[in-house]
Amino acid sequence: MMGWPQWTMLALFAVGLLFAANQHGKPRPGKYNFWGAVIGIAIQFGILFAGGFFSPCAHAQVPHESARYKLTLLREAHSQWGLGAPVPAFAAQVHQESGWRPDAVSRVGARGLAQFMPATATWWCAREGTAAADCLPHNPSWALRAMVGYDKHLYDRTPARMGRYDRLWLALRGYNGGEGHWQAEGRTTGLAAPTRQQIDAACGRARRAAVHCTENLGYPRRILIDLQPRYATWGAAWQP
Repeated sequence: MMGWPQWTMLALFAVGLLFAANQHGKPRPGKYNFWGAVIGIAIQFGILFAGGFFSPCAHAQVPHESARYKLTLLREAHSQWGLGAPVPAFAAQVHQESGWRPDAVSRVGARGLAQFMPATATWWCAREGTAAADCLPHNPSWALRAMVGYDKHLYDRTPARMGRYDRLWLALRGYNGGEGHWQAEGRTTGLAAPTRQQIDAACGRARRAAVHCTENLGYPRRILIDLQPRYATWGAAWQP
């Protein structure tokens, strides 16, 4: 959606056109050309449109801090996912989790750029053979390496029959709320091979309380639909 600068400009253009239309045909001292005014407004509109002023993401801001960690994220993503890694999605995930603030701490105790809970960080470090002294959620390099690695772990456990976008969607749901929940909800459909949409529709029908579904379903939507376009220049953006 457009932001207030875009709507303000559209309103000003509309006022200008209404004023020009109101003056059309009225006697005025000096020279006045109605169609000249209309063409002038159209040219201004066209220049702004061509420059991206009215694009959906024109008003979207990417935190300045993201530039500091871009190369680290690229390196870790390509190392663990290959050159086709969905880097824009990972960048959007960091944006969503912490706003690119390595010192971020949530109200429930999640920490760092990737907002790992202490228990999850401990489990991940043990799985990866990382010493406890090196298990550092507040360290940006550790956080980005762990996030893309954990995402890959969750992605690899999604149904291979699905397209990569739907698999990434489910992986993100797992990152946010635990993969066991969407897996159990998929089983409640009674289908041998439910689609991602059918699994989403079953949210709250197993162990997860339905009250948590808005957040869990909104997590991949926010990352892949709302935020990912802001980082389109960072790499391959996976699409439906």
